[in-house]
Amino acid sequence: MSATLPSAPELARFSLAGQHGLTRRWVDDEARLANLTEAHAFDVRLATDLELAAQRAQRMDVGRPADAFLNRWTTVSGDLHAMLSIRFEGLDPDKPFVDATVLSRRFTADDLPALAHAGHEVYGGFEPRYLRLWSAAQADAHPGTNRDRRLLAAPLTDLVARRHLPSGLALAPARDLSRYEDAVAAYAAVDETHRDHPAQAAIQPAGDLAESIEAGTLFDVLVDGEWAGYVGATRDGRADMGMDAYVVQEIILVPTCRGRGYGRHLTTLLAQRLPDRHRVLVGTIHADNRGALEAAIDAGRYDVGGWVQVPYPRTRSR
Repeated sequence: MSATLPSAPELARFSLAGQHGLTRRWVDDEARLANLTEAHAFDVRLATDLELAAQRAQRMDVGRPADAFLNRWTTVSGDLHAMLSIRFEGLDPDKPFVDATVLSRRFTADDLPALAHAGHEVYGGFEPRYLRLWSAAQADAHPGTNRDRRLLAAPLTDLVARRHLPSGLALAPARDLSRYEDAVAAYAAVDETHRDHPAQAAIQPAGDLAESIEAGTLFDVLVDGEWAGYVGATRDGRADMGMDAYVVQEIILVPTCRGRGYGRHLTTLLAQRLPDRHRVLVGTIHADNRGALEAAIDAGRYDVGGWVQVPYPRTRSR
């Protein structure tokens, strides 16, 4: 059932109320509401701009009309409303899912059937794989859902002096992408060892890393002066729960340097290199990627929430 579309500031207030309490001590609510309002203005546009919906329909080319791509502000039950959107994993037309980008309040286990029904009622024609929800709770707090990505974050000021760093481990500004294929090979090596890794992490496109080189936020990892991987961040982080943030873009080590305890130190080195110490460093890690999660937490980042999936029955092979 549709309901009156809230304004972007109203959506921002709903969104802020659903965030982890720790993050509200890091960033002033007023500043965060301003960032969230800016981010959710796009949600409002996606719910009202038929021309934009037509562009999405053309790009995805899944045989659905333009108006089917509009966001919907939907009454789920009683006091629970949701901004629903159709999304595609990695812009793959064969991997649609329904995203609940904003909820009017935090959901409970009792809300899950109604939320799943609402999402399927609106976007069932896309045959979505699942409904995705944000929660500030722990990863396994919602029985009946599948695990998705977690948000690991901390203020840069808390990260820059975390520990004594290993001798020989250093960063240098990346000047070009001459080692990009080596990084691709490093990902492939991890994929061979951990069969679930390809679904959890992938190297960023070369064009995106080139932009970070220009911005001065991509670094070569050096071990005893030899290239050993990449670590980098982007500054475009206001959509990350409304916090002014650097977003971890890339962390990869070559196989010969894995398993030596270097991973947990890369966050510290990256934090020391990023110029705006008033920002928060955030990054997403899949809930099943235990090694990366442990390294991030050991470096001083906190698990401040994440996404969960409510699976839909498969109606056909994708």
